[in-house]
Amino acid sequence: MKNIILTLIFITIPISSFLYAQNNGIIEGKIIDKKSGQPIIGAIVKIIGTDIGAIANSRGEYRIKNLPTGIYTLQFSTIGFETLTEANISVTNARPTIINEEMIETVIQGKEIQVTSSYFNKDVENSPSTQSLNSQDIRRAPGVQEDVIRATQLLPGVGISSAGRNDLVVRGGAPFENLFIVDNIEVPNINHFGSQGSTGGPLSLINIDFIKNVEFSSGAFAANYGDKTSSVTKITLRNGNDAMFGGQANLSATGFGLNFEGPISSKGSYWFSARRSYLDFIFKLAGLAFIPQYWDFAEKVNYKIDENNTLDFLTIGALDNVQLDNSSSSDLYSNSRVAIPNLKQYFSGLTWKHFDENGYSNLTLGETFSLFNTFQNDSLGVRVFNNDSKEAETSLKYDYFWQLSKTSNLSFGSQLKYATSLKYNITIPGNLRTNFEGQFEPLNIDTSYHALKSGTYITFSQDIERFSYTIGGRFDYYNFINKKLYFSPRASINYQISELTNLGLSAGTFYESPSYIWMIGDPQNSNLNAFQANQVVFSYIYNPRNDTKIQLEFYQKWYKDYPARIFRPYAVLSPSGFDDLTSDIPFGLEPLSSSGIGYSHGIELFIQKKYSEIPIYGLMSLTISDTKFKSLLGGYIEGAYNTPIIFNLSAGYRISNLWEVSGKFRYASGLPTTPYLQTGQLDFTKYNQGGRLPAFHSLDLRVDKRWALSNLSLITYIDVQNVYGRLNVSGVRWNYETNKPEYLQSIGVLPSIGINFEF
Repeated sequence: MKNIILTLIFITIPISSFLYAQNNGIIEGKIIDKKSGQPIIGAIVKIIGTDIGAIANSRGEYRIKNLPTGIYTLQFSTIGFETLTEANISVTNARPTIINEEMIETVIQGKEIQVTSSYFNKDVENSPSTQSLNSQDIRRAPGVQEDVIRATQLLPGVGISSAGRNDLVVRGGAPFENLFIVDNIEVPNINHFGSQGSTGGPLSLINIDFIKNVEFSSGAFAANYGDKTSSVTKITLRNGNDAMFGGQANLSATGFGLNFEGPISSKGSYWFSARRSYLDFIFKLAGLAFIPQYWDFAEKVNYKIDENNTLDFLTIGALDNVQLDNSSSSDLYSNSRVAIPNLKQYFSGLTWKHFDENGYSNLTLGETFSLFNTFQNDSLGVRVFNNDSKEAETSLKYDYFWQLSKTSNLSFGSQLKYATSLKYNITIPGNLRTNFEGQFEPLNIDTSYHALKSGTYITFSQDIERFSYTIGGRFDYYNFINKKLYFSPRASINYQISELTNLGLSAGTFYESPSYIWMIGDPQNSNLNAFQANQVVFSYIYNPRNDTKIQLEFYQKWYKDYPARIFRPYAVLSPSGFDDLTSDIPFGLEPLSSSGIGYSHGIELFIQKKYSEIPIYGLMSLTISDTKFKSLLGGYIEGAYNTPIIFNLSAGYRISNLWEVSGKFRYASGLPTTPYLQTGQLDFTKYNQGGRLPAFHSLDLRVDKRWALSNLSLITYIDVQNVYGRLNVSGVRWNYETNKPEYLQSIGVLPSIGINFEF
């Protein structure tokens, strides 16, 4: 820790000699009607706490010049539209800060209701179980390593699977129950070293520098989202700077990267990013035998055809590789305890957005591709498990939003997904794949197949003074399973008690098809159905200030047709990645039955204070819940991710425009465990009945410092995770050297520095 602090000081002291005071920061952008896409002429843009502002011109464009480097809050207002507030806007002297705003027409309210400016996007965050984050919320959160998924783990209802991973465990559901959408592209996994058949991994491959905002829904989401049962994470990436060329070089807790962006004539913009991890250097210096390395690349092009039509093209890819140092017998043994997850992946999409007189439409042609090479060796270095798989999907997605009137709208759409290439070459020896009686059931398969999915939805929404409601439904079709057609009704209603208080109730049915790799685990898996979750959510929201929200929610989920394990008849399926074949069968490669049932219910409290004229920001979430499942044998037992208590507290204070301090504390009940037999095998007759792991808790602290340099900007930070050195336990495994179970513990204090140059 001492060496890291001294290094940062030596880096920053020489730089300070070049500092100079110059008010040359710029904020600019365009303001449009969210529902029609037309520019809003004469909209007023004001920097809160100052007399500085601007008025949008005939094209809806505005520009505010000569701003000191720092963080600002903008207010957007005009007659006939809701007043909006955008906080956490970072301004540097390196290049203009682009803030494009979509404003919503004011709905005429009852006489008792007055509409005021809010720091919260009411169109999003008054929806039950839905929160939003912007890039600054994510960047400044201590201990999340500028990772969008780790930032959402601070929100209510999201559990902890392991300190070193960012699998989302939402309201008791497994990580494979979560949907991720990036710029209208549905992505199966957005993580480096991602878990096959699930959505988790150790680190997101989305570059935070290009995130515009994130909307996270932990349940009861609208009918335009399907084929998932727990959550939706919708990530919108910003466009490139269309005013001038610029870039950024950064060094973070996990790697280093370089970004470029700039205009394309007067019609559009682009950005490009390349990053490489330095985890391999750190792991080698630490003498570890398991050495991960990754690259990721991303680019986005935005082109404006005319006033009513735009094109966006996005591609994000990653190369993940693990090197093994087997130079000693202890290294061989250590590396024999984990399946090695090498992965090459990308997703790409072309989106046409069209505005007309009554609304707008999106048409997206997308493709996702994953090439897995997962293997595990024994303690002699001999390969005992091999998985060479390719999964590729091509999709076509159409959505239309139709504004029927100022108080009602209709949206509908459809998506077609064709899995053009599902190829699997997998070998598991019998001693690592046994049935319930302990008999060997080896798997040696070389096969391929195709799959077709489609989903069509329609949703109607209306505001009637204090009331607003949404009703809708969707049909989903899956050609590769037993029952092929599913209907999912959805509905929600909100009642605005006063200007400060809102009540909400949402309910719906949600279906999810089996992961592709599950289908080749056994011939009988073709008889699987999509599993079902019925959900009800009651929400109470109170805004004591325009920058503060208090939200209380009660939820209930009922699962049906959940994948039950025939070889492990007391268990339902719950893989979470980095599987160890000596402990269990990986990736659902076993006979499964649509016979599991379960439930999850809980209460969540969420308090959030946005950065405003009071330079304190933060959030607190508390979840009290219970999740249980019933498989083929026995009664209800605890779910693999049942965490009765989850508590998060994150807060920050901006000392000045140049200095900021923040901290985060997390607590969660330990996960349930399955005891071991004396042979070193898990005793699945006592599945999840071996007691709980020790509780997880940790404290992270962070200090940020901004610098204004000639023609560039510098941001530095020190982030210390797990300040008091808690050795949190992520699991239990059998040690064949001692013939005893042992805890898998995280490392202690983890300091890191970050340096971002903007030019």
